[in-house]
Amino acid sequence: MTIAARVREFMDFHGLEYEVVRHPQSHSSAESAHLAHVPLEQLAKSVVLEDDSGFFMAVVPANHRVKLGEMGRLMDRKLRLAMENQLSALFDDCALGAIPPLGLAYGIDTIVDDGLVEMDEVYFEAGDHERLIHMRREAFARMMDLVGQTHFSDSPNGRPRRMKMTRH
Repeated sequence: MTIAARVREFMDFHGLEYEVVRHPQSHSSAESAHLAHVPLEQLAKSVVLEDDSGFFMAVVPANHRVKLGEMGRLMDRKLRLAMENQLSALFDDCALGAIPPLGLAYGIDTIVDDGLVEMDEVYFEAGDHERLIHMRREAFARMMDLVGQTHFSDSPNGRPRRMKMTRH
């Protein structure tokens, strides 16, 4: 497999600068970061959620966790983790577990941790288990200009982060 077609089309359509970083096959975001020599806080992790209104993507640094209850209250939604069998249908050009943080490219509302926009460099899954996409701050921030903000994740030190949100 290679970079997901929808990801490539989205990034190219918007004229976003990026590079593809190859690494040995991995089985998790943490392993991808380790194999590619990328700090966990610079790896954007996608967490796909759902409720009766549909799917929703939360994008946080790989060393953060999504606080479902807090996010649900802020969004006025009863969110839960999406089931794996639903993800393969939604992200049909991606390997399971290698979902890129571009919900907009897949028609999914998305919230993005604005701490990622503050990083000098950001990496994220390209759609398979052997490649990451690398973007510099300016390009990633430009990509995230499509979104608004809210709070719902915890950093390793327990402090909440401000988030950005997109609607498809």
